[in-house]
Amino acid sequence: MIVRSYVAGRWEAPAGPTTALLAAATAEEVAVVGTDPIDLVPVLDHARSVGGPALRALPFHERALALKSLALHLNTRRDHLYELSAWTGATRRDSLVDVDGGIGVLFSYAGKGRRELPNSHVLVDGPTERLGRGGQFVGQHLYTSRRGVALQINAFNFPVWGMLEKLAPAFLAGVPTVVKPAGQTAYLTAAVVEEIVASGLLPEGSIQLVVGRTRGLLDLLAEQDTVAFTGSAATAALLRGHPSVQHRGVRFSSEADSLNFSLLGPDVEPGSTEMDLFVRQLVTEMTAKAGQKCTAIRRALVPQHLVPDVVAAVDARIGSKVRLGNPTSEEVTMGSLVGLDHRRAVREGLERLMQGARLVVGDPDRFDVVDADPDRGAFLPPLLLVAEDPARPEPHEIEVFGPVSTVIGYRDVDHAVDLAARGRGSLVGSIVSADPDVVRDVVLGVAPWHGRLLVLDRDSAPESTGHGSPLPQLVHGGPGRAGDGEELGGIRSVLHFMQRTALQGSPRAVAAVTGTWVTGAPRRTDGEHPFRKSLAELQVGDTITGGPRTVTLDDIDRFADLSGDRFYAHTDEEAAAANPFFEGRVAHGYFVVSLAAGLFVSPEPGPVLANYGLERLRFLAPVYPGDALTVHLTVERISPRADADYGEVVWDAEVLNQDGEAVATYEVLTLVSKEWPR
Repeated sequence: MIVRSYVAGRWEAPAGPTTALLAAATAEEVAVVGTDPIDLVPVLDHARSVGGPALRALPFHERALALKSLALHLNTRRDHLYELSAWTGATRRDSLVDVDGGIGVLFSYAGKGRRELPNSHVLVDGPTERLGRGGQFVGQHLYTSRRGVALQINAFNFPVWGMLEKLAPAFLAGVPTVVKPAGQTAYLTAAVVEEIVASGLLPEGSIQLVVGRTRGLLDLLAEQDTVAFTGSAATAALLRGHPSVQHRGVRFSSEADSLNFSLLGPDVEPGSTEMDLFVRQLVTEMTAKAGQKCTAIRRALVPQHLVPDVVAAVDARIGSKVRLGNPTSEEVTMGSLVGLDHRRAVREGLERLMQGARLVVGDPDRFDVVDADPDRGAFLPPLLLVAEDPARPEPHEIEVFGPVSTVIGYRDVDHAVDLAARGRGSLVGSIVSADPDVVRDVVLGVAPWHGRLLVLDRDSAPESTGHGSPLPQLVHGGPGRAGDGEELGGIRSVLHFMQRTALQGSPRAVAAVTGTWVTGAPRRTDGEHPFRKSLAELQVGDTITGGPRTVTLDDIDRFADLSGDRFYAHTDEEAAAANPFFEGRVAHGYFVVSLAAGLFVSPEPGPVLANYGLERLRFLAPVYPGDALTVHLTVERISPRADADYGEVVWDAEVLNQDGEAVATYEVLTLVSKEWPR
C-alpha cells in the first residue's frame, strides 16, 4: 500500500525515497510512505481559498447534516478499516474503540449541531447587555468562523478516532482541516481520508492529508490558524514555543503526557463489588490497545493494607482473561505494541521505572503469544509493578506508554490526594468507592489537577464507559504536563475554532448582524397575525400585541381551583399582605403566562404546529386584582431545519401591566411549517 497525500484537490504519491511500514504483530511490510518534504504552501492556500469559503457558505445545520451523512457512509466501510487496523497491532475490540469511536464522534456532533446550534452562520453568545439608559445602546457577544486552517498533528495510537474527533468540531465551526498523521499508522488515517474524499459528502478543501515530512509547516501558519496536537510533552513544548504561536497568535492546544491514576477507596473490602470493578478496570486499561492510550491507568492508588490483595487479583485476572498474540486471532484479547522501535522505548522506560518499584506481575523477557513470533512481533505482556516507596519520583514522573502500571500504597485520603497530584496534571482520574464522603473528598482534592474524573461504583458500573474512554459530550484534556488543552466537550470544542467578538451598537444594528431580535429593535406589525405566516413568510421582528385584559379575584380563585395551587400568596389576603414582597393577594405567575397565551394565540389551524417549551421565564413584578395586562409577542429567531419541512421559531414574550411595567418576560418555542396553503 502506497500511502498518498491528498493536497489541493488531488492525490499525490511519494515522488522520491520511501520508507517501509511494518505490521506490528508480524513485521511484514504493509505500506510505504515518502520521506521527501512536502510543498505545504499549496495545501494551506487551498484550505484558505477553497475549503474555508465553501464551509462558511453552509449554515450550521447543513454542516451537521454533512457530518451525519459521512458517519453513515463510514459505517458501511468499517470491515475494511478493521483489516487495516490489525496491522497496527490492534485487536478487533481495540479497532472498535478507534474506528467506531471516531464514527460515533461524527454522529454526536451532527446531532449537537442540529439541536444546539441555530441554522445560521453566526452564533449568539448569551443575552444582550444594556449599555445605555435609554436602551438604544446595547452589547452582544457573538461567534463567527475564523478565516484560517485547523491543523491537527496526531499520535500513532488512534489513527481514526484521533483524526475524526478533531475534524468534527472544526468542520462544524466552518474551518477547513489539514491532517498530519503519525508515520507508523498513517496508512489507516489515509484510508479513512480516501473514503471521505470518494464519498463527495464534504466540500472540497474542507479536509486535506499530508503524509511524510512537513518541516516548516508551522512557519506558514498565521493569526487565524489553529493547531491541535496530540503527542509527547517534549514535542508539545517545542511547538508551543514556535514563533508562529508565540508572536503571531496561532491558537495552540495540546494533549500530552499523562500519568493518570485510579484510586481504590479506603471503604472497599476484598471480595466486594467495588474491588472487582477496580481490578477489572485496571486490567482493561493495561491491555486495551496494549496500554498505548493517553488515558490508560499508569498509577493504581490502593490502601496500603490492600496492596497484596489487589496484586493477587490482578495476577489472577490476567492469567484467566488475557491472551496475547496476533490480533486477527479470535482467541487473542491483547495485541501488540505499534512496532519494534516502540517496544524498545517501553522496555527502556520500564527499566527506569523499576528504579523505584519492583515487578510483581508479568515478565518482559518470558511470555507466550498466540499465532505469532514473540521476537518478530512487537509484543509485551501486561506488567504490574509495586512502588517501593510512595514518595519515590519514578511512578509520578515516568510515563511508560505500554501495558505497564504501578500500584502505589497510600495511608489515608489526604495522602492519596497528594499522590494523585504528584502527576502534575493528568487527562483522567478515577475513584472506585461506595462511600460518598470519600468520593467528595477525593474529587475536590484532585479536580484541579485533572481534566476528567470518573466515579465508579456498583450503581454506575452497568452504564459506565470506563476510565479510558473520552466521550464527545465531555471535555478531553488536562492541565499541567497533560498539555493544558481541551478537545471535545460538545459545542465547547466548536467554539475553540471560532472567534468571539463583543458587538456594540443600537438594537436595530445588533439585530441586523445576528439575525436575532433584541429588545429595543423595531417591531413589525403589518396587520396579519404572525401565527398565520409560514416559516418562509415570517421575518425577525414580526409582532402581535394582545390585550389589555384585566385580572380579577375570580380569575385567581378559579385558577387556584383548577391547578390545585393554593399557595397562601394567592388565596390568603392577610398572609399575602404580611409577605415583604406583596401588598395583598397576587395572581399566580403561571396564570399570567396562560393569560398571555390566550391574548396572542391565533386559534385556527395554521402553519404553527406545536409549542414545545418556554425558556428564560422571569416574573418581574406581582400582578394584583385589577391590573390590566398586555402582551407583545415578537419573532426573535427563525431556524429552518435543513432535513425537515418545518423549523423552530423563538418568540420574545413581554407582559406589561397598565403602567407599562414588565411583569413577566420569557421565550416561547414553536415549530412552524415552512409552507402553508393560503
